[in-house]
Amino acid sequence: MDLQKLIVDIAKAIVDKPEYVNVTVNEDETSVVYVLNVHQDDMGLVIGKHGKIAKSIRSVVKAAAFSTHKKVTVDIR
Repeated sequence: MDLQKLIVDIAKAIVDKPEYVNVTVNEDETSVVYVLNVHQDDMGLVIGKHGKIAKSIRSVVKAAAFSTHKKVTVDIR
């Protein structure tokens, strides 16, 4: 499963300006960091009240990445 595409698809469904959504990947032997970039105006939509949307995105990605045996992190910027 392509986790980068999964994150992009989830974020584009949430934001008002999907053309600004992109994800970069930083990977080493033990971990993978996905950096989700969205337009400044959409930050609140992606984070959600009390961070609930961001936490949900991270939970879905971690569950999808379980078989990779690497620590997976999603940073939102």
